Amino acid sequence: MKKVKGKAGQKGGIVLNLIVLVSFVILCALLYLVRRPILRFVGESWIVEDADNPADALIVLSDDNFYADRATRAAELFRKGKAPIVVASGRRLRPMAGIAELMEHDLVERGVPKDKIVRIAHDADNTREEAEALTKLAAQRKWHSVIVVTSNYHTRRARYIFHRVFPQGIEVRMASAHDGDFDPQHWWENCKSIKQLTREFVGMMVAIWELRGTSGARQASQPVVGLRAPIPQLGV
Repeated sequence: MKKVKGKAGQKGGIVLNLIVLVSFVILCALLYLVRRPILRFVGESWIVEDADNPADALIVLSDDNFYADRATRAAELFRKGKAPIVVASGRRLRPMAGIAELMEHDLVERGVPKDKIVRIAHDADNTREEAEALTKLAAQRKWHSVIVVTSNYHTRRARYIFHRVFPQGIEVRMASAHDGDFDPQHWWENCKSIKQLTREFVGMMVAIWELRGTSGARQASQPVVGLRAPIPQLGV
């Protein structure tokens, strides 16, 4: 009797394992069939765009790509009257030159008057440090709202960081710049796009850890090392 019960239990275990295995295979097959819509949703949901209303300034983040897509989007928004000033934010590469100078050139080339560009050089190594450097500028200019222009794949992480670094009295909105190397509808088909989005996921986790417990109350700790503007310099 015990042997019969043992065999019955063994058969029941085999059947259960078979059901689980078949269910898993079916689930994998379904996920494979709908993989494109899911991956497309992941790419598109990572992009933030809320630059509908005018602001006091457009801030173009450092390290624009080869095609100057960030500068192109900022110039487009400037022509639409979204802000009277464009901030060219960039890392220093040499004592007298850096990315801010290159960005200023790109903006002028795309129709932004040179006297409407605020060129700010800094030594930031990441988006958080760049936001901290820009906080000082925003406070000095007494801006109440800014539109941050950055690459499409970078907008969600940038918004998270700026919302926690900038004072609560300054409204931060995002404008996504088309990036020639990142197509949100087909990003999984391009190795470079996969790397970019993976870096953003990792960067977001790092930002969440570094900025835990903060909400628009931090002070700028990254010094502004250079500033050129159409009005007298605010800091050197």
